[in-house]
Amino acid sequence: MNLVARSVPFGDLQLKNIRGSHLEAWVKQMHVDGLAPRTIANRFTAVRTIFRAAVRDRRIPTDPTVDVSRPPKKPTSREQQVEVPTPEAVAELLSATEPRMRAYIGVCAFAGLRLGEASALNIDAIDFLKRTLRVERQVQYKPKFGAEVKDPKHASKREVYIADELAEMLARHIKEHGAAPSGWLFHNGADRPLPPSTVDSWWQRTVKAAGTAGLHIHGLRHFYASGLIAAGCDVVTVQRALGHAKPSLTLDVYSHLWPTAEDRTRKASSAMLRDVLGHGADSVRTEGVN
Repeated sequence: MNLVARSVPFGDLQLKNIRGSHLEAWVKQMHVDGLAPRTIANRFTAVRTIFRAAVRDRRIPTDPTVDVSRPPKKPTSREQQVEVPTPEAVAELLSATEPRMRAYIGVCAFAGLRLGEASALNIDAIDFLKRTLRVERQVQYKPKFGAEVKDPKHASKREVYIADELAEMLARHIKEHGAAPSGWLFHNGADRPLPPSTVDSWWQRTVKAAGTAGLHIHGLRHFYASGLIAAGCDVVTVQRALGHAKPSLTLDVYSHLWPTAEDRTRKASSAMLRDVLGHGADSVRTEGVN
């Protein structure tokens, strides 16, 4: 609730002086700032709860949130849900961010980690010899308890095969910035992994500096998934890399990124045609010599 209170631009106004227009402007600004639809909806619901309680207690006569359009928790289409940044945008983010968080972007964009999984990354989860990264924990925010380290989502425990370049980026991070005494790679200085509120503040500064305002950090995970798909990885490979419980979930989110049956048929036919014509050309050249 403290995070929500800090995010409202009308926090210095008395409840009776807050109008629907204040709330509309706040919701629009959150969209501009790149917050996820679910985050916007949750913050709006928290504020609406305060106004409803104030009406019940007769501190204000009406609830100003009534006529405000409630933001959807999910985008209305798959294309809207899957916001894939360009390689140029990811490069700008890496360049614009503070050095100690460059590897954070790296594990999200090139290993597909969720925000909570990246925050809970521990040095013992990295095997530099095998070039693997184990996802074993996540940082999760609970209203009553704050940030907690917990097991990741169902079926999300996984081993991710990482590129040599990402392994080098992580090794450089450890050499230059170290790790917390308990091994956390991204920590708050008190031997605790970064809480979601700190990551959110850093991300907003970074996208603004990179000129990519509006991009949500989850877009880096989509960037990773789209790269695997573009490289020809099948749905089960992508599912396991992302830690989805079922291939159907992966298809539900990313099916529009895979080539269609028509695309695959044309590509296969084209390969066969080139192969046949290639042999034909060799035959023609041989016949000419004889």
